Amino acid sequence: MQSLGKKNHSSVSEFILLGFPSEAQVRMALFAFFLLLYLITLLGNGLIVMLIYLDSHLHMPMYFFLSVLSLVDMSYVTTTVPQILVNMVCPRRTISWGACVAQMFIFLVLGIAECVLYAIMAYDRYVAICFPLHYTLLMSHSICIKMVIVCWSIGITGALIYTVFTMHLPYCGPYKINHFFCEVPAVLKLACADTSFNDRLDFILGFILLLVPLSLILVSYVRIFTSIFRIRSAQGRLKSFSTCASHVTVVIMFYGPAIVMYMRPSSWYDPKRDKKLALFYNVVSAFLNPIIYNVKKAFFKWMGWSRAPE
Repeated sequence: MQSLGKKNHSSVSEFILLGFPSEAQVRMALFAFFLLLYLITLLGNGLIVMLIYLDSHLHMPMYFFLSVLSLVDMSYVTTTVPQILVNMVCPRRTISWGACVAQMFIFLVLGIAECVLYAIMAYDRYVAICFPLHYTLLMSHSICIKMVIVCWSIGITGALIYTVFTMHLPYCGPYKINHFFCEVPAVLKLACADTSFNDRLDFILGFILLLVPLSLILVSYVRIFTSIFRIRSAQGRLKSFSTCASHVTVVIMFYGPAIVMYMRPSSWYDPKRDKKLALFYNVVSAFLNPIIYNVKKAFFKWMGWSRAPE
């Protein structure tokens, strides 16, 4: 006979998100911090999208992909931060089963799409630096659109596999998720069944969706740097390096924590560490992108100022 503590997902109506410390003063301070971080993230990434749309000089593949990245980042933080803010002021901190599934799926779609998008952006830089004469042909507008469609297709497919194989498991009460949103590793800890298959599946998906794009990025940059070192002009080398430095920075910030989260054994699960890692590759990364991808010249031009201050 099945014990009373074991119920399948069809009987689960809601989960409790434990989130962050429950002390009132700490909770209010975190609420103000996350609200400010969220608003600045939306403002910064929204400004990038607007500037790229308005400035015809930025209508090129590199900035097109950057605008897509900014849209993904705004959507990415919107899947988690509003939930954090609600849980800061709502004592129950619950999320319905359907909302949890939706949040998990959307978060994964955006995260996987971002992984693939970083690889596409690396390829764009590779073509621009290594094959400048063929750049307009190899990175035409129609090709860029197709790349973005492939990016979203991979994101939807990967997220569907993750979500279905996670949420079909039976879950045990109390349904307390030791996280601030419904992320796969945290939800799996509540499962009443053996999750070894999920561990293997997550590793395989992590290899395909994280390590394969990362490998493509590394190969692209090895070839890019090889080409840069052949440039005789020091100014030319510096200009080429500067166009790649921002992308390399965000790749390291995003892929490092994501690989740790989705490719480690379940026995290594640590709620406190996982929350910090999730904040880093979800919230902090999206917040820093507008700063790292400096578009101040376009901003000051749009404002009507001829020169941006140094």
